[in-house]
Amino acid sequence: MTDRTATGPALLRMPLRAESDVFLVRQRGREVAAAVGLEHQDQIRLATALSEIGRYLVVTLSTPARADVAFSVTVDAPAAGSDAALPAMVEAAPATLVIEVTTSLPAGSPERALAEAVVVGRLVDTFTVTGEGGRTVIRMTRRIPAPTGPLTRDRLDMIRDNLNTTAPRTPLEEMAEQNEQLLAALEQTRAQRDELARLNDELAETNRGVLALYTQLSEELDQTNRGVVALHAELEERSVQLRAASEAKSRFLANVSHELRAPVTAVIGLTRLLLDPASDPLTAEQREQAELIRGSASDLLSLVNDLLDLGKAESGAIEPNWSDVELRTVFGQLRGTVRAMATRPEVALVVVDPAPPGLIHTDEVLLTQVLRNLLHNGLKFTERGEVRMTAQAGGDGWTIRVSDTGIGVPAELQERIFEEFYQVPGRGSPTGARGTGLGLPYARRLARLLGGDLRVASEPGAGSTFTVHLPPRPSP
Repeated sequence: MTDRTATGPALLRMPLRAESDVFLVRQRGREVAAAVGLEHQDQIRLATALSEIGRYLVVTLSTPARADVAFSVTVDAPAAGSDAALPAMVEAAPATLVIEVTTSLPAGSPERALAEAVVVGRLVDTFTVTGEGGRTVIRMTRRIPAPTGPLTRDRLDMIRDNLNTTAPRTPLEEMAEQNEQLLAALEQTRAQRDELARLNDELAETNRGVLALYTQLSEELDQTNRGVVALHAELEERSVQLRAASEAKSRFLANVSHELRAPVTAVIGLTRLLLDPASDPLTAEQREQAELIRGSASDLLSLVNDLLDLGKAESGAIEPNWSDVELRTVFGQLRGTVRAMATRPEVALVVVDPAPPGLIHTDEVLLTQVLRNLLHNGLKFTERGEVRMTAQAGGDGWTIRVSDTGIGVPAELQERIFEEFYQVPGRGSPTGARGTGLGLPYARRLARLLGGDLRVASEPGAGSTFTVHLPPRPSP
């Protein structure tokens, strides 16, 4: 907490009786302000405030008032400070110049009227008018800037002595100095005006450059926009062509698949009749050739079925038949149908029933197709070990994993195996059977159609794990 403490007697006291005293008060006030270190502009402001107050008291009022003007300096010092510590506080604490005008106003001139008449509050830091015992005290303060140096007692005494021993200048000298100041201010104003004109010219030149650049950029932008519009129209045309080509491809696959299924089925039926024990016996060579025909026809029928299924999926012709499905039932059916594919004793098929049993809202037929494709793929590319299918329930649905100990897939090709007709180079099946490149893409499409997804994690030589994630109840 700080307290404002006076630093000895007033620096200067002077009377204010007549109109000529107004001039002296203004002059001496500026001298005091300069002596304590106020800047030039603050000196002018303080002198103007004193001039306004003096003119109001001895000129404006119908009955002139007599007044005394006192100039003093105060410092901010700790409230608990002692007089002995005052010199040190004066050297370090901020200081303020205080001007007090004490007067006896004529009857009928209240302090409020004086405060409203003398508009000097904006020229000083504080301006107050108080009335005590029939006397009115007008008090103004101005903060003394710190860079002027500490106002010690010795320095204040020296300022006080100089002010009291120096005679005020004559009005002519004061007018001459003010004229010089006005001429200097005029010259400074003229220089500032010239500089402002130069800056205006530079700004106008800059504006012309900016306008030219803006015009150029606008033209380039318009040209770019026209190019973008043309490119957009071309892309839209290409998009229409691609959609038409995709629809034509889907129709072609569906038509070709339907057209091929009948003759391929007939070939399989004829070879079955040839190999039937009730038919005429065949030689060993004929039986071997008939077996080759039946195997090739079966592979061709599988490819035709895959093409037909893929065409349906691409065209959006597959509509899931939603129902609550027991996963244990699906796993049991797959265990029976896929076990026939596991004909090699080196590869074991392990289907682990979900524990505990759980229901999932899905299409049983489509889910069975997805899992059968994954199991068939694992058996086809596993030379020894096992193909295992497990299921695990979580808060966000079911996770079904089909893992194998087969040849695996390199990391950079793991997404490409879900592209239609793509086969990993050099990834031959241990059984000698070649895939069509349609099983995994079709399985992923079905998984996404069921509201989930199909991912793969694999390492060459260590096997692959295909993960099907299905939500408990897909969004419409």
